[in-house]
Amino acid sequence: MYLLQSRYKLENSCLHYYGLKNKENLFKNLIKLNKKQINIINKLPKDLSIEEKRILGNKILGIAVVEEEKYKKIPTSLEEARFCKSCAANDFIIPGIEFDENGLCPMCQTKESTKWMKAVIPVLNDIPHSKSSRFDVAVFYTGGKDSTFLLYYLSKIMKLKVLALTWEIPYMSLSAKLSIEGAKKNLDNVEFISRKIDNESLKKIYSKLYELSENTCACPSLAYVLFYEVLVDEKIPYFVAGNEPAQMKGLYYNNMAPKIAYKFASSKLLNFLISLGRILILHPPLKKGQFQTLATMKQLAYGDNIFKKMAGYKNDLISNVCEAIKEVPSILKPLKRAIKRSSWSGNIPAFIQVDLNDISKDGIYDWRKIKDILKDECGYVAPESLSKGLHTSCQIEKCKEYSQFIRFYNMKSSMIPFSALEISLASRDKNISKEDAIKEIKENLGFDLKEVEECQIMKKYFQK
Repeated sequence: MYLLQSRYKLENSCLHYYGLKNKENLFKNLIKLNKKQINIINKLPKDLSIEEKRILGNKILGIAVVEEEKYKKIPTSLEEARFCKSCAANDFIIPGIEFDENGLCPMCQTKESTKWMKAVIPVLNDIPHSKSSRFDVAVFYTGGKDSTFLLYYLSKIMKLKVLALTWEIPYMSLSAKLSIEGAKKNLDNVEFISRKIDNESLKKIYSKLYELSENTCACPSLAYVLFYEVLVDEKIPYFVAGNEPAQMKGLYYNNMAPKIAYKFASSKLLNFLISLGRILILHPPLKKGQFQTLATMKQLAYGDNIFKKMAGYKNDLISNVCEAIKEVPSILKPLKRAIKRSSWSGNIPAFIQVDLNDISKDGIYDWRKIKDILKDECGYVAPESLSKGLHTSCQIEKCKEYSQFIRFYNMKSSMIPFSALEISLASRDKNISKEDAIKEIKENLGFDLKEVEECQIMKKYFQK
């Protein structure tokens, strides 16, 4: 008896694999089929004739179509999971992940070849003082550990004048609120601005977003919408989102950013051609990081451009937020005005990444040690769960993790849960020990086949 191997699904004349394959087949998740092959697969499970086996061929038979005894069962809990020998990756939080003969996951198999991949935006750890603005840099500040560490580094270590921009989400955690107050008292070089979206508008956006994604996570996209005009008006030269290294590399393993995207910022030829194109339409040339800013803001204001669609790389998180924002078109008017004004004037804040590994002791952004520094220097307040290190600023983070996980688990979305990749990469790169990472997965993250309690907090807000 032959049947379709687990994690394969017939879609649009292709077999789609929902998982993360070993190094040699990384991202080779589609098998195109002809009509005869589709006809056979639609009849599975069944015994196959010699002719049917010939029609399926070696690319399908034994890989996507297997005998019953070779069918791989997907774990239903963390206790049943197989773990990578080196990191916290496992086939429960990432169903369909493969392991090589040494027991290593694809992320560990490719560790050395992806070491150089730091960010899809320019990395700038040494930010100069501004001559044209009263601020040197702006940070999107959530009160979580990563953005708090950035404030500490930029203001106390680099002695820069920092503008901290906080979007007041309705689900902000108590620890994040207390950490923001602590930072206000302890960081003299930082000016704080916070904004919120009125409840009626936000509920419309959240309702649509939930319909598309089964969660309401819109960070940091809506923060960009709220604050881009401020960045332009203040002539701020640089702004930082506050992503840690694992988040940046997670985009690659989620097949949302190709390797070339990590080279783009340093490519002199590509940046020259972009600037040349702007000069031809009487716009000033772009400095490093300014193209990334315009691309990000234009996507939020107008949706994906034709070239991105043609490239085949899609970020469902951003695309769904863009679609949800259309429910309140007026919220985009200030953003569109600021895009046009900054593009014509060249007064575009550069979108940059500060590499948290590079600026940390021994080149490792150690979650435990960082928390101790932040408590002493910034008045940072850790979450109630002392082991929690991944995304500490939001009450419903578990809800986002659960919805991404359950959609991927049930093969409704090809997006691997972001937190599953991030906790695995963080343990691979020693930002957190494997033992602590597994503890965090068990105690703090939303990887569960039953809906987590936090989902009710989210629904209660926008369904009132």
